[in-house]
Amino acid sequence: MIIYGKNVIREAVLNKRPIYKMHVDEKSTDTKFINFLEQNNVKFVKTNKGELNNLTNNGVHNGVVADVKPYEYVSLESALDESKVQKFLMLDEIQDPHNLGAILRSVEATKFDGVIVSKSNQVELTGAVAKTSSGAIEHVKMILVSNLYQTILKMQEKGFIAIGTAGEAKHSYTEIPKDKPLVIIMGNEAEGLRPLIKKGCDMLVSIPMFGKVNSLNVSVATALMLYQTI
Repeated sequence: MIIYGKNVIREAVLNKRPIYKMHVDEKSTDTKFINFLEQNNVKFVKTNKGELNNLTNNGVHNGVVADVKPYEYVSLESALDESKVQKFLMLDEIQDPHNLGAILRSVEATKFDGVIVSKSNQVELTGAVAKTSSGAIEHVKMILVSNLYQTILKMQEKGFIAIGTAGEAKHSYTEIPKDKPLVIIMGNEAEGLRPLIKKGCDMLVSIPMFGKVNSLNVSVATALMLYQTI
């Protein structure tokens, strides 16, 4: 897969992600980044800007593009660790790669144990997601499941508290417990949480709005929710 941007590629190199081909803008004067590649034994080819634009579908690549081993998902079972209190984020059909990338930055910053997504109706791990994550994608466990509702039930059996978001919720997000195993569940950009997912939650919370617009971008709302658990 193609990834691009200096932060993303730097984290990929440091995380030992297999790199099949590295492209650097033939007019690049960033000796610091080039030295970084050389110090880590990453071979690169000098490529013209037009080709870099083509490789990234005109993404903001900062003059560096790499063809790397695709990001992989892990199973829920492999991510669970009963020896500690864990916190997971579950995403209900997020569609925008930039939202997912921004969410991954918050997940990494708050040291959540992973992000649970469904196999269907969910944006995949693309170069745009990686770019927006600013490299955080390298450090977040992405957990792929067949059915979100059944996964909620399974995690509740293991002691997790499922907390969803809804504008009509009577509880405030400030009431989220901080010392319990949690699954924070965020809905998609247009519809929010689906009714069945809401039904599975132990608690629904809302983020108070004081202006004329009645909702936040899902990546911003997610950041507020995650930091509230710390």
